[in-house]
Order: sequence, then structure tokens, then C-alpha cells
Amino acid sequence: MSNGSLEYMQITGYTDEGFSLPFSGQPYTFMVNPDNIKWQRGIDYNEQQAPNTSSPSQKYKSTPCEKLSFDIVIDCTGIIDPKRTDMAKEISDLEKIIYTYNGDIHRPNFVKVQWGKNIVFKGVLTSMDSSYTLFKPDGSPLRAKISLSFSEYTDPKTVAKEDSQKSPDITHLVTVEEGMTLPQLCEKVWKEDSYYIHVAKFNGLNKFRKLKGGSKLIFPPIIQPN
Repeated sequence: MSNGSLEYMQITGYTDEGFSLPFSGQPYTFMVNPDNIKWQRGIDYNEQQAPNTSSPSQKYKSTPCEKLSFDIVIDCTGIIDPKRTDMAKEISDLEKIIYTYNGDIHRPNFVKVQWGKNIVFKGVLTSMDSSYTLFKPDGSPLRAKISLSFSEYTDPKTVAKEDSQKSPDITHLVTVEEGMTLPQLCEKVWKEDSYYIHVAKFNGLNKFRKLKGGSKLIFPPIIQPN
């Protein structure tokens, strides 16, 4: 939905992990765009201290999924949109997309949060907190602030494919880059430089710190299958 040049944030539900099958009905379009969005990214490290060093170094461990959070306002006074004055319907429409258990897929929907072309986030809802701030004389709510938090979602097939490309339990054929040592190549392939002794032994290398650029090395499985 747009109003002139103004675009409103939308949340679309999906019934598949690949975000290709939209949930029935229309996406939920916000009445008012959030004025603050928190998009959290992080990296986990293991601290390792090498012998004869005074302080530990941070060794890459993993990159956790990204997180998105923001507050939205639902205003049913009729001032913002005269056609949207039913708070119960607004909350229900939003919950059906992001929160309610979907019996067809045996879980809540997968969701895509989008605001224009620059903010696109695919994930799942992790929390939804509602605060009502304005009421009719009979106690019916007219305005609500909804705090939403989402966690990035990547389907298991994609995760497995990405992980397998770096897995130490499969064989890799690696082209040596000029100037790189074997520990550096192990770090590049597996994110773990300590495997270099195993690779050197398998390839019959005695001097593995000066490798010939362009040569091929076999990086054998480190973890043998059961």
C-alpha cells in the first residue's frame, strides 16, 4: 500500500520454508511506520590462548541468525484511517499472519517483513507484546503499541548445503594460492587451522609452509563417518 510517495511496512505470511507460498489473505499493512528498528547481527568466538603468549585470541566459532525488532502503533480512533476502527480485527489479522498456529503446516507461519526495497527480513516471530494506551468509555481499546521481535529463518536444506561445503568430514580438492601456508588454507576451507598436520601427512608434504602456487592438494575427511 502507498500514499503518494509514502510506503508502509508490511508483513506477509508464508506456509513454506522457502518463502514461496503466501498465506491466504492479504499481507498485514501497518497504519503507521515504526520510528525505530533494531536489526541485530553478531559473531560468536572461542577465546584461545597460544603457548608463550600473554593474552587469548578470538577464534571464529559461528555467525548466529540475525534478529529484527521494532514497535508499531495500531490506531483505531478513525483519525489515521476511517476504515480501520476495529481493534479486535486488527489484532486478529496480525496474529493470524505472524503468531497463530497454522494447522496445515503444524506451526505458526514463516513471515517476511518488508518496508520498501531496503528492508526485507525473512524469519519467524519470537515475541509479541501488546500495550493498550487509549480506550473508549466502555473500556474498548482504541490505540495499541505492539512490540515485535523476529529471528531470521533459513530452511534446513540451505543450511545443510552451506555447512557441507565447509565440513571436515568430506573430501576437498584445493588449489594452492601463491604465498599461502597450509594452516592458512585449512583456516580458509574449514575455519580450523589445526588440521594442517593431517593434510600434510595425507599429501606426503614435508615442507608445508612453502607451497607451490597453483598446485592441487587433497583435503581428506577429518571426521570419519560412523
